[in-house]
Amino acid sequence: MATPKQAAKHLIEQLPEQASWDDIMYELYVKQKIEEGLADIEAGRTIPHEQVKTELLGNAR
Repeated sequence: MATPKQAAKHLIEQLPEQASWDDIMYELYVKQKIEEGLADIEAGRTIPHEQVKTELLGNAR
């Protein structure tokens, strides 16, 4: 598994040459959030879809 630095280098190398600082920062942010989400799934820190719907919508359907 790649280190965060290695993953960042690889991600940046995949961007077009004209990528802006904002483009780079956005891609790094999205990559980080995806990694965090995958770690949450692996650790069982998730809530079933139906439970979220019930909590957000209450008893109304």
